Amino acid sequence: MTDHNGSSRFRLLWRPAIQRIARREGTSAPGDWRVRVRARVLVGAALFAAWTVGIEARLVYLQVIRQADMMALADQQQLLELKQPAKRGEIVDRNRRVLATSIDTDTVAANPSTVGDPENTARLVCRALGDCGPKQERAMVEKLSGAKRFAYLARRISPDQARRVKALDLPGLYFPPKESRRYYPNMELAAHVLGYVGIDNEGLEGLEHTFDARMRGREGRMLIQTDLHRNAILTRDEQPPTAGDDLELTIDQYLQFVAERELRAGVEDNNAAGGTAIVMQPQTGEILAMANWPTFNPNAFSRVADDAKRNRAVQDLYEPGSTFKVVTASAALEEHVIAPADPVDCSPGYITFGSRVIRDTHHYSVLPFTDVIVKSSNVGAIKVGQRLGSERLSRYISRFGFGQALAPDFRGENPGLVWNPARLDASALASVSMGYQIGVTPLQMATAVSSVANGGTLVEPRVVRAFVRDGHREEVPHKTLRRTITPDTAAILTEMMEGVVERGTATAAQIPGYTIAGKTGTSHKVINRRYSDSEYYASFVGFVPSRHPALTIIVVIDSPHGHGYYGGTVAAPVFRRVAEAALRHLGVGPTLNAPPPVLVARHDAEDNTGGPRAVVAPAVASRPMEQATAGLMPDLRGLSAREALRALVRIGMSARMEGAGFVADQTPAPGAALPAGDACVLKLRRRPLSAPVGGSPQ
Repeated sequence: MTDHNGSSRFRLLWRPAIQRIARREGTSAPGDWRVRVRARVLVGAALFAAWTVGIEARLVYLQVIRQADMMALADQQQLLELKQPAKRGEIVDRNRRVLATSIDTDTVAANPSTVGDPENTARLVCRALGDCGPKQERAMVEKLSGAKRFAYLARRISPDQARRVKALDLPGLYFPPKESRRYYPNMELAAHVLGYVGIDNEGLEGLEHTFDARMRGREGRMLIQTDLHRNAILTRDEQPPTAGDDLELTIDQYLQFVAERELRAGVEDNNAAGGTAIVMQPQTGEILAMANWPTFNPNAFSRVADDAKRNRAVQDLYEPGSTFKVVTASAALEEHVIAPADPVDCSPGYITFGSRVIRDTHHYSVLPFTDVIVKSSNVGAIKVGQRLGSERLSRYISRFGFGQALAPDFRGENPGLVWNPARLDASALASVSMGYQIGVTPLQMATAVSSVANGGTLVEPRVVRAFVRDGHREEVPHKTLRRTITPDTAAILTEMMEGVVERGTATAAQIPGYTIAGKTGTSHKVINRRYSDSEYYASFVGFVPSRHPALTIIVVIDSPHGHGYYGGTVAAPVFRRVAEAALRHLGVGPTLNAPPPVLVARHDAEDNTGGPRAVVAPAVASRPMEQATAGLMPDLRGLSAREALRALVRIGMSARMEGAGFVADQTPAPGAALPAGDACVLKLRRRPLSAPVGGSPQ
């Protein structure tokens, strides 16, 4: 009992200590493991719940809050967005011959982040391209050393160049879809009219710039899925480009070639600094050719100096000199200030304004107003301008389009420089009357003279004939700006300008078989704000045939230093060569001593017996001028209007014509005393004098 009771007391006393030791040694009393497991499960569940909540929160953050950013980052890593330039519209001449088109070319690009050695890569690529200089190689090294994932190395290269670069098989290089490149198959032909296109398919000059929005089209968009090395795997999305409008011009490719060829020959023969030639239709304002020298190749425009790329015809101002006397004469005739036969005292060959002295090239005494224009007297033109006054002369200067931009097809057209009438004093009025102290462009001068040629209407000059989209042709209508002078005034002035070519300062412009109306001009250039004694503008402007004009042509030569410097000796021969080729090309037949018309049997005209009768054309051989030599009026009956006009010009007479066709009657009558300097009235009818078959004209 004692032992039993003693052991019981021992356990009761030492139980708490035993329990502490057991807990310390990892043992527990029976029944405590359940508590332990439950605690561990609760802790694990809590940790798992916290982990799950964190993952879900992160997913919500990435997929909901940061979705747009993460999608953009993924696209940046996996997708390559390329813009597909639209096919630029073609430019064709009036006969649909291509002047500018677009071709597909290769491009070399790189992912700089995957290029191991930028310098070696740039060196090898430059060597493969063949036309890459040190400057381009350094630019490549900079691009390949950058942090961007895309960089252009070479754009719009030839197939051979692309083949050589591909053969290198360099890491990080790839070839995006082909790009469009502008190509001008005729090289320099009409370069200043067409302009050129930059590397991003944007028109920079000329018509390419003016109508860039219409010709450019709408670019496409392509998304390419790539691998780690930016190699294309597949196309994920594509928006095809839309082609631009085609441009149909009024330019005739052959006449443009002729104008450029002859202008260049004229500039080189006269050792000149440059020149301009324009060929246009006076009735419609359509420009058939616009040539400038020096010129350039728009396929390589970046290698050419800016001076060669300037369109002198619409951008350069010059003082027109005596060609502007056409405007002075038009105003004087229209305002009835003077008549063609009225005398103008040009003696003593000069006129003074204070200390300023203006001289004629030759000493003239009294000249009829017609000869003031024919002989290009400065003194005579000044005196006529004084009769007009500054207000009326300025009004006609504005009517003829000077001081205004006339052609909407040329965005950089220079409007010119004209005087404010209120500030036009006597000395300035004298200068303007003879074509000085006024700045005009060759296009303005050609447009003004075309107004005389077409009977007194100022027509807007244009070079775009139509727009073509998807086979539909949208024609650009002709635009009449205003009336400048009456048809009667235009006819009188035409006769005066014919005299300039026939017996005046422009005999070098004559073309056998054609009557030509024109005017020469020679003006000093302004150098350092002073008129130079050695630098000139030589010009000639005219229209042919003079009575039914098909063409107006102007030629301006800048600073000739060869065979003189006058417009009649420098510019007129260029006019003649261009006009001869143009008349042949357009099929415009001679107007003087033309071949006889074809004879046809008329069954509606019967003789007394009821049989058919033939209409016989009169002989067109020149008639003997013995009567004119003897001071008598020659017989012009039976001649064509052109032949009769030429005969009258030879004896110093002008003509007033009634009707059309052949001369049926004339006043003064044949054999009458020859009234020198007067006009002959010719009555015309469409059929020549008729006679029975085998007879002769009556």
